[in-house]
Amino acid sequence: MAVIGSGPAGFYTAYKVMSKIENSVVDMYEHLPVPFGLVRFGVAPDHPEVKNCQDKFEEVAESPRFNFVGNISIGDDVGALPLRSLLPHYDAILFAYGASRDRTLGIPGEDTLKGIYSARAFVGWYNGLPEYSDLAPDLTLGEEAVVVGQGNVALDVTRILLQDTSVLKSTDITENAIETLQKSKVRRVRVVGRRGPMQAAFTIKEIRELMNLPSVEFEPVNGSLIPEDLKGLPRPSRRIMEVIKKGSKATEPTKKWSLDFCLSPKAFDASPTIHSQLGSVSFEKTTLNPDPFDPNARAIGTSQMVDISSSLAFRSIGYKSEPLAEFSELNIPFNDKSGTIPNDHLGRVVNEDGLVTPLKGMYCAGWVKRGPTGVIASTMADAFQTADSVAEDWHSHAAFLNSVDNEALGWDGVKQEAEKKGLRRVSWQDWKRIDAEERRRGSAQGKEREKFTKVEDMLAVLD
Repeated sequence: MAVIGSGPAGFYTAYKVMSKIENSVVDMYEHLPVPFGLVRFGVAPDHPEVKNCQDKFEEVAESPRFNFVGNISIGDDVGALPLRSLLPHYDAILFAYGASRDRTLGIPGEDTLKGIYSARAFVGWYNGLPEYSDLAPDLTLGEEAVVVGQGNVALDVTRILLQDTSVLKSTDITENAIETLQKSKVRRVRVVGRRGPMQAAFTIKEIRELMNLPSVEFEPVNGSLIPEDLKGLPRPSRRIMEVIKKGSKATEPTKKWSLDFCLSPKAFDASPTIHSQLGSVSFEKTTLNPDPFDPNARAIGTSQMVDISSSLAFRSIGYKSEPLAEFSELNIPFNDKSGTIPNDHLGRVVNEDGLVTPLKGMYCAGWVKRGPTGVIASTMADAFQTADSVAEDWHSHAAFLNSVDNEALGWDGVKQEAEKKGLRRVSWQDWKRIDAEERRRGSAQGKEREKFTKVEDMLAVLD
């Protein structure tokens, strides 16, 4: 089986397939030289406990039936391996490549003014994702920042902006990010959402962490948006409402943050003094229909506008998956609206022909299967479900890319084309050398690791 993507969805599916199908071999393709996807590049550096799943992934990768094929992109670019070159050499292909784009607001000023960043880019930058190593966010422009969106990523961004850098210094955050955050002038962050607290996507852990930041004050929310009687609420909602009502414990605050509800962004407006720079964000006030306490309430515009001054804004309204370049050519479906590969909800890729016909040997897991929601635990459950489908199909002799009797060569059959194209494969042993060097660099600074933020620097370790 070829797995495209080396994040939690790919690893958990590989683990389960290898345990359920005797003698199964997994080749995992990753476009970067380093594994783990969002565990490495998405999980906040001050959440090391969330990265513990890497121990299980390491265990999987040490199996002689597992091959890591790092630094190899799947696509139709000059420096990539075409998807069609994999098909003759595998019984099954698992798409587990996650969501590589972030959703945009599509409002004036979003693409033209300085000081506006996507949360995905900012998170990738402080976590050392090579794609965003040159982001260089300017946090010295002013004291006010606005985060548009109220999910856990929005709260991660807020916490990193307000957190004492001495706390972050011992984590695996990049040194470049620490230097930038130390110079930051941001003293107030407003986390803005179109709906109310009862509809917000954040979870109790993230909200509690922000409330517990020393020297950071939480501005009370509009009480009319919180039910008077919390006893009748489901436990997760009740706990969040209790934390929001209680507020922060900061006694001598030097910074502050707020949750601003019922505001829909309409435009990013230029600074009156520097016309290329963000100066404020225009919002339309919303009302909630049918009522503010319905978890599924919709935001309805009121035509009342409000401006929030800010020289810095972060867009955090979700991620989006994209199809691989050859999908249409190979008749592999993709739903652009949902940003997912059509599947039977059990991980089998299906034709959108109304008959839900599975494509032989094609599976998906993680965000590209169900959309970009959920935490690592939900991704694990989702991946195990897909692995169960693969195992069930294999044991029932369903049609695969190669019949059960033909021996698929896997990477051994593919590597000739990779070599012909001048592509350099990074093996698991190679990754362990990069890993050791990152740890060595980190220990010299009293931290877990100092990540390489450029692909060429990762590869230089192997030369």
